[in-house]
Amino acid sequence: MAPNSFTLKQPSKQRQVGSLRWFVGMLMASTFSMVYFVAPFYMLTAAALLLAAPTSAFTWVYIMPILVSALVKPLPMPFVLRWLRPMVDYFDYEEIVESSPINVREEILLKGKNYLCVFQPHGALSFTGIVSAVTAEPAFQGTMPTAVADAVLLTPIVKHVLGIFGIISASKRSMQRALKRPGPEGCVVLYVGGMAELFLSCENNEKLYLMKRKGFIKLALQEGVDVVPIYLFGNTTVLSVLKKGALAMISRKLQVSLTYIWGKWGLPIPRDCKLLYVSGQPLGMPKIENPTQQDIDKWHAKYCSEVKRLFDTYKDRVPEYKDKQLEIV
Repeated sequence: MAPNSFTLKQPSKQRQVGSLRWFVGMLMASTFSMVYFVAPFYMLTAAALLLAAPTSAFTWVYIMPILVSALVKPLPMPFVLRWLRPMVDYFDYEEIVESSPINVREEILLKGKNYLCVFQPHGALSFTGIVSAVTAEPAFQGTMPTAVADAVLLTPIVKHVLGIFGIISASKRSMQRALKRPGPEGCVVLYVGGMAELFLSCENNEKLYLMKRKGFIKLALQEGVDVVPIYLFGNTTVLSVLKKGALAMISRKLQVSLTYIWGKWGLPIPRDCKLLYVSGQPLGMPKIENPTQQDIDKWHAKYCSEVKRLFDTYKDRVPEYKDKQLEIV
């Protein structure tokens, strides 16, 4: 069922392609994709160098950033997010929040209600999610944790770059602990498709890895938190992914991207395409401490239905999506 109303935010309405601010935004966005792409290979070369020349001064200088990053815990940095505003002028960013009959923002800030915010699709790197965090109001910047694979938390450099947004383990225990906190801190962002969905991303069609992902529904029922479906248009068009070969296979096994990603000029520079963040209405889930498989299947089906509604309702606002169909696998 469609909402009664929605709010539209267009922070990049005055963007000027080719301007200095646009160029700075491109450099900032490229920093994320370059780090995401280079860091795993940097770690591999560091390991090889350590084995080949363990007593060399150059070796220890080379691996020092990894050692420091491995020892230091990543922390959310809202002030850094505010510095990233030029990214908004690089992308053609738009945000839609279905605010009626339930205004999720008010439910969180005024009533302390918790939500599990489920983002899809994953894409090579979630630039729609990143820009939404950059444009978020201060109460939400760096306070809503994003659940990530343990492999990300264990990857030096990457964990600190992504850590500025606030990250936690996607394990059940970690998410249960987070969902018990009041306010924005008790609302968790989850990319439910994960690394499996990364390799489904394509510029020509849209696929979500969802039919085997039901654990988040069970968790939400057990904890008595509602699920908010959020669709991230542009995540699969801003960067392309090499899906075949040994590196892609290793990436799937390790749950860390080791494959090649590219955008502008065949480099890991994101395309400055249209990004649309769409937040739907909560599903209206009850609390069931011991949900049956029938309960889980029922609410999972409703989630899938709502995701498809969001896609079909708003895809015409994004030129690259007008002729796309959504497939849930």
